[in-house]
Amino acid sequence: MNTPHPVSTRLTMSHTTTVITPDGSRQQLEQLAIETPYAIALNDETIGSSMVLPIGLEEFGAGFLFGQGYIKEPGEIREIHVCPEGRIAVYADVEHSEPKEVIITSGCGGTGKISKEMLEGAFEPLQECTITFPEISDFIRQALQSSPLGPQTHCVHGCGLWQDGRLQLFYEDVGRHNAVDKVLGAILLGRASARSAIYTTGRLTSDMVLKCARIGIPIIMSRTAPSSLGLAIARRAGATLAAYARPDRLNVFNAPHRIVI
Repeated sequence: MNTPHPVSTRLTMSHTTTVITPDGSRQQLEQLAIETPYAIALNDETIGSSMVLPIGLEEFGAGFLFGQGYIKEPGEIREIHVCPEGRIAVYADVEHSEPKEVIITSGCGGTGKISKEMLEGAFEPLQECTITFPEISDFIRQALQSSPLGPQTHCVHGCGLWQDGRLQLFYEDVGRHNAVDKVLGAILLGRASARSAIYTTGRLTSDMVLKCARIGIPIIMSRTAPSSLGLAIARRAGATLAAYARPDRLNVFNAPHRIVI
């Protein structure tokens, strides 16, 4: 599995809480996920900012700009610099003149934003693949076991990519949109292909499904539920949309033919 992150990155902090029950109170040490503000710039012009888990930041910068409509395909990005003062500087061979019109989506605190143009027009053909049910079971188990942050903090979402019979990528973040953006950014940086299946612990709202379909991923799965617009976009794109995914079951809302029993 791709492991692009330095082990020394500080992702949690300790805090002592007071646990109060009808039987009394006691002190308990808790782990908090670290949430850090980062600005994202394209060719030295700031495009936006987000609160993120400080890991997978190159991938996040690329995925963020894809969602905003500035980066469209692999090969456009020349280099990315993550600056310690909280800035992700992306340099790409793209034209950028006017700000893109964006839509604020269902992301908490306005973190979910997509360019309006992503909603318009026909979808390009998806990069076709199938996945077997035993692979789905392995995919979900491996994704959920890939990091201790979930059980430690109960404050992060995970997102994984399954390709060629193995877990190719896995990223986490405090925001479900950010975790997906990191996977999409890794695809844009050539670390994986869209000919794959994606699994997220977050719900599949319109923007989540839209970004996955626009980059060409044919199989989109979630531990939780889709929204009505998420399903509508999956139907438009012809993507397989599966929810309530567990190692022993899943509910396929659209295009079940890519799931091989």
